[in-house]
Amino acid sequence: MQRPSRRTIVTLGAIGIMTAGLEAVLGVTRRTRAANHDLFQNEALSLPSPQEESDTSVEKAIANRRSRREYGTQPLTRQELSQLLWSAQGVTDRSTGYRAAPSAGALYPLELYVVVGTPGVENLEQGVYQYQPEEHELRQVKSGNVQSRLRQAALDQEDVEDAAIDIVVSATDERTTQKYGKRGKLRYVPMEAGHVGENIYLQAESLTLSTVTIGAFDNERVRQIVDAPANQRPLYVIPVGTRP
Repeated sequence: MQRPSRRTIVTLGAIGIMTAGLEAVLGVTRRTRAANHDLFQNEALSLPSPQEESDTSVEKAIANRRSRREYGTQPLTRQELSQLLWSAQGVTDRSTGYRAAPSAGALYPLELYVVVGTPGVENLEQGVYQYQPEEHELRQVKSGNVQSRLRQAALDQEDVEDAAIDIVVSATDERTTQKYGKRGKLRYVPMEAGHVGENIYLQAESLTLSTVTIGAFDNERVRQIVDAPANQRPLYVIPVGTRP
């Protein structure tokens, strides 16, 4: 058998070194991406304390509530974002853990994701955030503006991209069905989402903001865009923004 030449040996050695180097670089890249993903998931962003009084009565907010699909170019303030999320799922009784919206058995199957785009929220980078009701804070799960993708997933409804933010209401049905069975998924969880949607409507009216509730969208695409777990199902996409 013919022995390999010195040139062949050198060439093979160089290829081996290059391959090892490439694998090392790819390994670092994968670890960096994983670390960044974990960082986003673990980064806590505090919200201003919600206000429990305003100049708008409940009756006035109900009378003026409308689905508003036109938005201004100004960003929301952090205080406005705080109020919206608190009205939807904020803890209103620390001794019991009860929240702003009623829940069958106080099991709270809903999760809120905030898609921050353009014009977005003052002093908050674009991306996807998950609301943490107990701490009244946000945890970033994804960086970058995904409003265009969310609009496409919502059958190209312009409201989704025109608004400052989109609140995605997602459900973990098992929290309710473990006690109430199929009735929990078919009745109680959708009812709770409705309570949350109306609270956001009334809070937006009190803050003189525009909002509308959207139910026409591709469930799986929306779930992936906000990076929700596979056992969650989106129920609402709710654009919110300033008024023109």
